Amino acid sequence: MAKRGGRGAGPTNSDTDELPKAKLSWVNLKKSLRLFSYLKRQKWAFLMGMMFLIGTAGIGLLFPVKAGALFGFFDNNPDHLAQNQDKLAHLGITLLVILLIQGVFSFGRVYFFTLVTENILQGLRNDTFKRLIQMPMGFFSKNQVTELSSRMATDINVISEAFTINIAELIRQTIVGVGGLILMVVLTKWEIAKWFVFIIPPLTIVSILFAKKIRKYSKSFQDKIAEASVIVGEVLSGISNVKTFTNEAYEIKRYTEKTTDIKNFGFKYGVFRGTFFAFVITFVFGTVFFILYIMVQMVMNNRLTSEQFGQFLMLALFVAGSLGGLPEQIASIQRALGATDRVFELIDSDIENIEFLSDNSPAKHSKGEIEFKNVSFNYPTRPDFEVLKSISFKANSGETVALVGSSGSGKSTIASLILRFYDPQLGSIEVDGVNSKDLQLTELRRQIAIVPQDVILFAGSIKDNIAYGKPNATDAEIEEAAKKANAYDFIISFPDKFLTLVGERGIQLSGGQRQRIAIARAVLKNPSILILDEATSSLDSESEHLVQEALDKLMVGRTSIVIAHRLSTIRNADKIVVLQKGVVQESGTHQQLMLNNEGLYQKLNKMQFELS
Repeated sequence: MAKRGGRGAGPTNSDTDELPKAKLSWVNLKKSLRLFSYLKRQKWAFLMGMMFLIGTAGIGLLFPVKAGALFGFFDNNPDHLAQNQDKLAHLGITLLVILLIQGVFSFGRVYFFTLVTENILQGLRNDTFKRLIQMPMGFFSKNQVTELSSRMATDINVISEAFTINIAELIRQTIVGVGGLILMVVLTKWEIAKWFVFIIPPLTIVSILFAKKIRKYSKSFQDKIAEASVIVGEVLSGISNVKTFTNEAYEIKRYTEKTTDIKNFGFKYGVFRGTFFAFVITFVFGTVFFILYIMVQMVMNNRLTSEQFGQFLMLALFVAGSLGGLPEQIASIQRALGATDRVFELIDSDIENIEFLSDNSPAKHSKGEIEFKNVSFNYPTRPDFEVLKSISFKANSGETVALVGSSGSGKSTIASLILRFYDPQLGSIEVDGVNSKDLQLTELRRQIAIVPQDVILFAGSIKDNIAYGKPNATDAEIEEAAKKANAYDFIISFPDKFLTLVGERGIQLSGGQRQRIAIARAVLKNPSILILDEATSSLDSESEHLVQEALDKLMVGRTSIVIAHRLSTIRNADKIVVLQKGVVQESGTHQQLMLNNEGLYQKLNKMQFELS
């Protein structure tokens, strides 16, 4: 069964609903306190926000008490009309002042908490990205890019909401709820307050459990609908395959089974929701009516004044609203704790030992000599499968060494090991006679440039993409690099020339144009070691000629490791290493290898000649 795809760039409601919730334990709360280390100079702003928050809650309790006094005017005595009108006007002004103060306190609370939150989030975003970009390649082979993007977007967004809204609301609603219950007992009579204290909270808890169950049903229901939508999307996007294999009946049956499942689940969901609404109407509203009935009786029997009636009623509304909002705030804070844990898991992960250098610092000179000594390797995600088995070969300074062999023989893995994307389990890789593990990682990679088969360009201009090889390059250097890469002519043919936008992943350019941009980038980097990973295998004849000509210029005076399927492109290599299933089968020049009638290289050459 097909599943939904990864998340997009922006968080959605379903994203936040699916985030793991952490328990409100002291251990998890203590972990989240680490966020406050990002406050730095904003500690006073946080304290001011807390003061405004407490002030908001206090004023929030004062308003229902004063507003409840309005009910006292129902016992209006005509003889005291003028006096009561003065009192009513005074009370109205008092309530207006309270609301104005409440508005000022609310603005102050939001302002200072937003100030604090944005400072925390800036530090959190910067640290997360800084750590993420320094992760080893093994980390990215275990984690999907969409999931990592989600942690950068959704998780931090959830933390933002928790700090700006949920924590403040939880504190405010708790103060209003608990304070309101206390005021009910103090200002009115225990005879009434006891019903509210002993009946409403338990009913609220039952309602919360009901609502939690409904949310779970709702999420499952939406998942089932999404699964049906996936089927529709798959079928319509692959409609040519469906019709070619005459599988219309199969797809209709598959979709019908899913809609039947949705119908049955939807009926159960509807019954559960109906039960919940029946409970709310019968018990919750019944309880409220019961309390009001007792209060009216007490007013009629002069055991309760109209003012007390009004105060209790207003307090009850505020307390009920606060208690009812607590579950959602707690759930949001639980999601934020889970999100915080996920973000700090990234920040605390092991990273590569990368040295941050200024753009102007020159790279150290390297001869570019590379030697593999009995190297064995398996990827961390496949520990039981040995990709390379005791590989040994040497590329002298300035030599071109070609790696050939069938797919899966380990050619691209050798390129990854030279760049130290991974380290071998056994053996060693030496650069200029020094174990690559003993070299500073940043300095090692500054000596190396790679031109891959599938070039990935950034969604900026052509100039930006070429300058990626040397961020401080001048316009003259960029143009010269483009000329050496046979890219200058097609670049200046565009209306915007070097400022032409390449689109996402370079989609606005052809394959040959992207390759030449990548070569220009490598030219600008001026490396000692060059890795060409099947750089011309997917190009047409004209593009291949232009790219190969640019590569030939680039390889002059550099140690070049060439991975090729087209053997005609590497006949002039100083050395050809033939790989099969992670083992070196033979090595030598083209002429030497062609003399071995039983050799794999001669067989591959013969097969390609016959196919051509």
